[in-house]
Amino acid sequence: MPELVPFPFGRLVGRVLRELEGGGPVLDHPRAKVVRGDATRDRSVAVHGQPAATPLGPAAGPHTQLAQNILLGYLGGCRIFELKTVQILDELVIPRPCIDMRTVGLNVEWSQELRLEQSLEEYVKASMLLEIVAATGALELAPGFDRFVFDMSVGYDLAGIRSDRVRAFLSGMLDATPIVDRLRREVPAPYRDLPFRARISEGVTLSTFHGCPPGEIEGISRFLMEEVGVHCVVKLNPTLLGPEEARRLLHDELGYAYRIPDAAFANDPTFDEAVALVERLERTSRDTGRGLGVKLSNTLVVENPKDFLPATEETAYLSGPPLHVLAMHLVGRLREVFGDRLPVSFSAGIDKTNFPDAVALGLLPVTVCSDLLRTGGYKRLHGYFVELDARMDAVGATSVDDFVVRTAGGDLTPSEARLANTRAYVASLASSPRYAAAANARSPKKVGTTLVLFDCLTCDKCIPVCPNHANFTYVLPKATLPVVKLRRAADGGFTTHEAPPLEITKKHQIASFADFCNDCGNCDVFCPEDGGPYLLKPRFFGTHAAWAAARELDGFHVTADAIHGRFATREYARLATDVEGESRYLGPDFELVLRDASPEQPLSATLSPNAEVDLTYFHILKWLQDAVLAAPSYVTA
Repeated sequence: MPELVPFPFGRLVGRVLRELEGGGPVLDHPRAKVVRGDATRDRSVAVHGQPAATPLGPAAGPHTQLAQNILLGYLGGCRIFELKTVQILDELVIPRPCIDMRTVGLNVEWSQELRLEQSLEEYVKASMLLEIVAATGALELAPGFDRFVFDMSVGYDLAGIRSDRVRAFLSGMLDATPIVDRLRREVPAPYRDLPFRARISEGVTLSTFHGCPPGEIEGISRFLMEEVGVHCVVKLNPTLLGPEEARRLLHDELGYAYRIPDAAFANDPTFDEAVALVERLERTSRDTGRGLGVKLSNTLVVENPKDFLPATEETAYLSGPPLHVLAMHLVGRLREVFGDRLPVSFSAGIDKTNFPDAVALGLLPVTVCSDLLRTGGYKRLHGYFVELDARMDAVGATSVDDFVVRTAGGDLTPSEARLANTRAYVASLASSPRYAAAANARSPKKVGTTLVLFDCLTCDKCIPVCPNHANFTYVLPKATLPVVKLRRAADGGFTTHEAPPLEITKKHQIASFADFCNDCGNCDVFCPEDGGPYLLKPRFFGTHAAWAAARELDGFHVTADAIHGRFATREYARLATDVEGESRYLGPDFELVLRDASPEQPLSATLSPNAEVDLTYFHILKWLQDAVLAAPSYVTA
C-alpha cells in the first residue's frame, strides 16, 4: 500500500511564498476562489472561547492530515479545522480504493495514515504555514479574517488514548515549542521571527468507533477533561435514532437501498443512554471548567455493495445527502432535550446550499468532507460563502448571531431562535427532494476510452478532487515521439527497428506526486476515462530512495542531473555526463552513452548478447525530465 510522505516544511513554505508573490494560483487554487472576508459582514464565531473568522471547516478526514491540505481549506475560507483522527494503532493497512464518491459517498477509510509523531509535526507545520500566509498580506484578507482554530481528534478507546505515545501527541499539541523552534529555522526571513503559536489546539473531538459502549465514551471524555485538561466534543453515531427510525428515514422516506446491519446498533448507545451520558459529562465540564459539546454525526455503517470498494470489506461508511437528513433529525431530538445549552458541532452532507441553514441553527463548527471530494474540490468552498452572504443579505443580517435571530423572524432571543430554526429546518427535510435517492443516483459520466501515459481529455477534474493535492499538470511539446529499438549488428554497429510513433497532441499532461497519493481512488471516479489517473499517469516520487523502494509501482524520480523510471517493473535511467548534449542511458542488461539529438548511433555501449535496446524509454525520460522540471509542482519545490 502506498504511504503518505509529509513534504519538507522549508520547501513547502518556499513554494507557497513564490506563488503568493507571483499573483497567480496558490497550490493550484485560483486567486478568484480565495475567500478574503468582508468588512461589511461579520462571519466570526467563537469555539470554546477561541475566535475563528468563519464557522466553516473541513471535517476530520482526508482533507486534514497534510499541511498543504489545510492551507487549501484556508484559502477557501475554512477557519475551524477538525484535524485527522489519530490513534495508537498508526500502522494500519487500509484497503484500496477506499473512497467511493460516485453518488452519495461511501468509504472504508477511518484513521490517520501517518505515524503519531508525523501527525503532530504535520499539524504544527500547518499552523505555522497559515500564520506565514496571513503575515505576507498577499491574500488581502479583511481585518480579523486570519483567525483560525485547530481541533484535535483522537480515538478509539481509553487504553489507546492513555498510552504514552498518544499522551505525547496531546502534550505536543498543547505545547509545541520545541517543534516550532526547530521548524522556524526552515522559514525564510522576514517570517522566521513571527510569534508562532505554540499551543496548537485547546480541544479534542472524541471519535469513538462504531459500537463503542457508553461507559467507554464517558471514561475517555472524563480523562480528556480532567487529566489532559482540554475541551471535549463527543462524536455521536446516527444509530442513536434507533433501528426503526434510522431505517425508516433511509429506506422509506429517502428511498435508499443501503442496508444497515443489525450489528450497527448492537453496542452503540441508545438515545436515552446518550442523553444520560451527556448530562453526567456536563457535571464534569462544570467541575473542570472545560467546555463540552457533541458532534453529529459519525458516518453510518451499511453493508458494502461491493461494486467499487474492495469486496474484502463487509461494511462501509455512508456519508453525504442521506446522512445529512439522519444527523439533522438527531440535532432536532437533542435540541428538544437540551435546548441550545449543549454546543453541537455538525458534519453530515454539508454543501453550499445547506451550509447557511446549518449556520442559522447555531451549529458550530459546520464541517464538510464529502462535498470537497466532488468536482472542483477545494474550489467549491467559495460558493459556500456566496450562499451565506446572499442569505444574510436577504434578512438584513450583518453577523452570525444576527443571522440566526433574523432567520427565525427577529422577535426571539438567540436561544429561542436556534430552537425555532432547528424545528423548521428538520421539518422541511421531509419535503425536500434534494436528499432523496432519486436525486443522488447519477454517477459521473464515463466516455468508454482508457487512459494511457500521455494525452487524455485534459478535463483536469482529477486535479482538485484529490484531497492531498497529489495530481498536477505539466506541458510536453506537441510532437511525435519516435519508437525505435536497437540491436547490435555483426559489424559492431547497430541496426534499428521502428514502430508506429507516439503522438503528443494535448495542451498539457497529467501526473501524480507519489508521496501524496494513497491510492484512495477518488480521481478515478471523476475521470471520464477508465483506468484511474493515479494508476496510469506518470507517478513522481519525492526521493530516489522512495522510488527505489516502491518496486511494485511504475514511476519516476527526477533531478536536474538524472531521471530514473520504471515501466512495467523494468527500470531505466537517463543520467547527465560531463559533455553537454550527451547522456548515459541505462536499462535492463545495457548501458549506452548517447547524443541526445541522435541517440540511434550510440557513442559507446555495454549490453548483453542479443539484447534489444528500446530507445522509446530514453525519449520518454528526456521529455519528462525537461517538462516536469519546468512545471510548478512538488517535484521542483
